Amino acid sequence: MDDALVRAALDLSGRPYLVWDVAFPSPTIGSFDAELVREFFQALSTHGGITLHVSRLAGLNSHHIAEACFKAVAQALRAAVEPDPRKGDAIPSTKGTL
Repeated sequence: MDDALVRAALDLSGRPYLVWDVAFPSPTIGSFDAELVREFFQALSTHGGITLHVSRLAGLNSHHIAEACFKAVAQALRAAVEPDPRKGDAIPSTKGTL
């Protein structure tokens, strides 16, 4: 991740929506089109029924920014589905279902 900092927040709501506030300094990462990073998260949001917000807070290197996007979303997804040990076997949802 080095210089990059990305924030991600999500809701497994069944209502897909993507808010993407990530700009890449270069159009490619090696030979990889940097626009495909957003396309991946758009597909994840749409097909997963996820409301997803991803924002770049810092970063100068496109590779590091892309890596930070994936790590931030992975951490947010883990937090969303991980049971709270303080609540026993309760499903981590205010609606009682994921």
